[in-house]
Amino acid sequence: MGIDLGTTNSLVAYMDSVRPKIITDADGEKIVPSVVAMTPEGELTAGRPAADLLLSRPERAVYSVKRLMGKGIGDVTEELKLFPFQVVEGSESVIRIRLGDRILTPPEISAQVLRRLKLNAEGHFGQPITKAVITVPAYFNDAQRQATKDAGRIAGLDVLRLVNEPTAASLAYGLDKRKQGIVAVYDLGGGTFDISILKLHDGIFEVLATNGDTHLGGDDIDNLLIHIALEDVATEWGEDISRDAVGVQHLRRAVIEAKHALSTEPEALLRFSYRGKQYNRHIDRPLFEKLIAGIIERTLEPCRQAVLDAKIEVRHIDEVVLVGGSTRIPLVRETVQVMFQKKPHAELNPEEVVALGAAVQAGILAGVQQDMLLLDVTPLSLGIETMGGVVSKLIHRNSTIPASATEVFTTGVDGQKNVLIHVVQGEREMTGDCRSLARFDLKDIPPMPAGMPRIEVRFLIDANGILNVTARDVRSGKEQSVEVKPSYGLTDEQVEAMITESIDQAEADFRQRQVVEARLEADAILAATEKAMDHDAWFEISEEERAAIKTALNELRMAYYADDHLLIRSQVEKLNQATFHLAELMMDTAVRSALQGKDIREVG
Repeated sequence: MGIDLGTTNSLVAYMDSVRPKIITDADGEKIVPSVVAMTPEGELTAGRPAADLLLSRPERAVYSVKRLMGKGIGDVTEELKLFPFQVVEGSESVIRIRLGDRILTPPEISAQVLRRLKLNAEGHFGQPITKAVITVPAYFNDAQRQATKDAGRIAGLDVLRLVNEPTAASLAYGLDKRKQGIVAVYDLGGGTFDISILKLHDGIFEVLATNGDTHLGGDDIDNLLIHIALEDVATEWGEDISRDAVGVQHLRRAVIEAKHALSTEPEALLRFSYRGKQYNRHIDRPLFEKLIAGIIERTLEPCRQAVLDAKIEVRHIDEVVLVGGSTRIPLVRETVQVMFQKKPHAELNPEEVVALGAAVQAGILAGVQQDMLLLDVTPLSLGIETMGGVVSKLIHRNSTIPASATEVFTTGVDGQKNVLIHVVQGEREMTGDCRSLARFDLKDIPPMPAGMPRIEVRFLIDANGILNVTARDVRSGKEQSVEVKPSYGLTDEQVEAMITESIDQAEADFRQRQVVEARLEADAILAATEKAMDHDAWFEISEEERAAIKTALNELRMAYYADDHLLIRSQVEKLNQATFHLAELMMDTAVRSALQGKDIREVG
C-alpha cells in the first residue's frame, strides 16, 4: 500500500491493474485525521475518534505531530505555545509527550496513525498488509526521514521506500504518459511546503531540483487567524482564552471551516460559541487574502531557488502541478500562475494526489507498473572534513539517489595510525559552516610517512535518502563504516538557510578555501625543505644555492599568514624552484641506495 502520512490528514491507497485508488474506512471515509488521543479508558486511538476527543479533552490528544518528527524541544519552542501538549523532561534531543499515563515520542504517535491506515487497508482486502511506501516532504532531513521509518516499523510495516511527496504527486498525474518535458510540483500542505522541478524523458522521472520550507503550511494560516480571533475575543468578551485548551481547539475548528468556505465563496462567517458566549466575524476574501499574503509570498523564494538549481528558466517549464489542501485557496493558485507563467493543474483532489502517487510507487515495486523508473535527489551536499577544515564534497546537492561516490584521501602526519572521518552536510566550503552528521575513527592503519597511506572513503545514499559511510585503508584492508544516525538539534531555519548562506557567502568562502589550500601546500614544502637541510645532499650544493633556498624559505614563512593565496602560492613556487637541484640530488642518492648490490637482471 501507499501511504501519505500528512501533517493534518493521512490517506492510504493501492494500485489495481489500471489505476491507483484511495482506501476508505468502514464508514466510507477516505481521510484519516493525523490525530492521536488517549481515551478515558486509557487506550490510544487515532483518526476520527481522536479528532473528536481533541475538542473535549485536548490535553489528552496530539495533532500535527509530523512537525515534531526528528526534532528536539529547542526546535519547536514557539510552536508548542499553541499546542496543548504536555512535553516532559528529557526532550532536548527527542520530544517526549505525555498522553494520560503514557509518555510517547513522535514516531510512536505517528505509528498509531499508520496502524489505523493499516487496519483500513486490511479491512478492504481481508488479509494482512505488511509492506508499504510512505511519502515524506522532499526537504525532510536525515533525522526526520529516519523518524518516519521508525514510525512504520513500530506500526508493524516494512517500509520499502520513502518517496518525496512532490515526486509521488507526479506519478499520480500520470506524467509517464508524456514523452518528455519539465514539470514543477508545488506542494503546500498542512505543515510543510515543497517545490520540485522534474524532468521527464521516455518514462524516466528525474528530479532536477528540490527546495522548500519544513515549517510552512496551512497550519500557519490557521494559527494566524486564531491569533487574530483570540485578540478579538479578548476585546469583546473581556477575557483571554488563549490558555484555555478546549476553547482554543473549538476556535481552531471554526477558523478552519471559515478558511475552507473562503476557498469557494466570496465571504464566510467565522462563528465561535463557547461557554454561553458568541463570537461572530464576517471575513471577505480580499481581507483574507491580505492577511495571508505574507505566508503565500514565503513560498516563492524556494520556487525561484529550485528553478535556479535546475539550471533552467521559468519559460522552460511545461506543466505546473498543485498538491496539498492549502492549494485550494484561490490566492495560492493565482500566485503560482503568475510565478510560473501558466495555469497550474488541479484536476485531481490535491489532498489525495500524494497517496495516489505512493500507491503507484508501491505498484512499481510490486511489479504491477512496468517500464517506469523513479529518480530522486538529495537536497544538500555531503562530504568529509579534510586538512585545514576544508570540506571535500563527495555527493553534491541535487545528485540523483540512490547514489554512491568514492574518493581516496591520505594522511597529513608521519606515522599516523588513526584517521578521524568527519562527515558533514551543507553547501559551505569550510567544515565549521556545515552541519556535522557523524564522526568515526579508522584505526590501526600501518604507520607510514605522510601522504603514503591510501584511505578510500565511500558514501552511499539509499533510496530513502539515508547515508552510509565506509572508510578503508587500501593497503591493509582495515575498514570502518557508520550509518548516519538522526542528528537532532538542527532548527528548520538553519536547514533552510544553508543554501541561501552558501550563495551569499560563496565568494568569501572560496577565498578562504583558496588561502587554506595554499597554506597546506606551503606546510608540505616547508616541512620537506627543513627535512632536506639535514640530508647529505644539502652539503653537495653550492653556498649560493643554500643561501637562495634559505631566502625563499624565509619569504614563504613571511607570506604564510597573509590572506592572499596568490602571494603564498608564488612564494611556494619560488621555493620549489630554488630547491629543484637539491631534490634531484636527494633522488639520485635514494636511487643509488636502492640499487646498491643489485645486478641489472634483478632491477629488470
